[in-house]
Amino acid sequence: MSEREIPGSSIARAARLAGLPLGHAGRAALGVGKRVGGRPAEAVAAELQARTAEQMFAVLGQLKGGAMKFGQALSVMEAAMPEELAAPYRATLTKLQESGPPMGADRVHAILAEELGPRWAGTKLVEFDDVPAAAASIGQVHRATWRDGREVAVKIQYPGAAKALLSDLNQISRVARVAGSWVPGIDIKPIMDELRARMSEELDYGLEARHQRHFARAFRDDEDVLVPDVLVESPQVIVTEWVEGTPLARVIADGTQAERDQAATLYLEFQLRAPTLARLLHADPHPGNFRITPDGRLGVLDFGAVNRLPEGLPVEMGGILTSALAGDGEELVRVLRAEGFIKRGIDIDPDGLVEYLEPLVEPILHEEFTPTREWLRGAAAQIQDPRRPQFLVGLKLNLPPEYLLIHRVWLGGIGVLSQIGGTVPLRDMVCAYLPGVDESRIPPDPSSV
Repeated sequence: MSEREIPGSSIARAARLAGLPLGHAGRAALGVGKRVGGRPAEAVAAELQARTAEQMFAVLGQLKGGAMKFGQALSVMEAAMPEELAAPYRATLTKLQESGPPMGADRVHAILAEELGPRWAGTKLVEFDDVPAAAASIGQVHRATWRDGREVAVKIQYPGAAKALLSDLNQISRVARVAGSWVPGIDIKPIMDELRARMSEELDYGLEARHQRHFARAFRDDEDVLVPDVLVESPQVIVTEWVEGTPLARVIADGTQAERDQAATLYLEFQLRAPTLARLLHADPHPGNFRITPDGRLGVLDFGAVNRLPEGLPVEMGGILTSALAGDGEELVRVLRAEGFIKRGIDIDPDGLVEYLEPLVEPILHEEFTPTREWLRGAAAQIQDPRRPQFLVGLKLNLPPEYLLIHRVWLGGIGVLSQIGGTVPLRDMVCAYLPGVDESRIPPDPSSV
């Protein structure tokens, strides 16, 4: 029996992606098939997909480093995947947002002794929970009590995380160079150099602590955002105030519509406000890094991935968006070319470019909009449909390295908003917080005409 004849053959595909021998996947599928003989093919496929999901979780979690980050990226963008592909893996991918196979207590205690001193227990941390509250790509978090009585989060970096992450990045770079040759407008090398530099920074807990302190000062006593203070840091440990609240993943899973509306509005507002208020962009948008606190604020965690923006978001972003919404293709091409999104010598049809971007920018025309999985899947399908004449326009666009993290955060943020499914005042928020937007040139809300 060939792979494609096995019900739920996504097991074999996932096995290849995870580095598992194809024979193991095939034997697993055949074994399940024998045990469920006579059951409908749909039931067999569902069971196989569930097993595939668990195997993916186990492999990505054990690899940690870049592989775990790959899984987290999948968890953010699953909203854009076709439902028949995403549904069997949604719950498992969600686990990667906050959990992974943890280190044992003995190893944790040894690291704390090295980083905080041999008398860390009792002098600095008067209580310490050996069971991690979360375990993710390069470290895990434990709940504890600081010597002054404050509840704290103790983030501990995995031994060997740096070597694993950089090794994964080198592998990604080799694949990306080959893939880049298929897309005529993309210059892959500077993008990968920028990605390597930014991801390497995530290993620097001293830098992460400085970023978090900066965010905490910028949002001190803010009505909508809570950033916990850093108490102490070392090369492998950061101790911060504990943030109580409802994980964003839980709101996504079973929140009421009112809770979804609140969470989506807080999340979007933070991503838009932070570059102006803090001159920094929180560049790890997956739901595991956010909480809704008991007093109704957005608790923000994990500042390892940050983009420094001394001038805030580029004012040209507002110009690009205004031109796209106004249907001004000539101006849109001019600004994109000046910013490096269209490389020298590449010709692009202005009207085709406006039509290509329409599925992504059209929601901003509305006073209120509810991003959903269904909407995002439809927009992604339009953008990626090779039958559309505009598809070739997209192949000619380049991603300048300085926009890499901004692009990643915006795409990830759209994915998270589509998972939350809350209604947001999208137009007002974009016009209020994105520099360079000319609201006078934006057509009226089509639903109000």
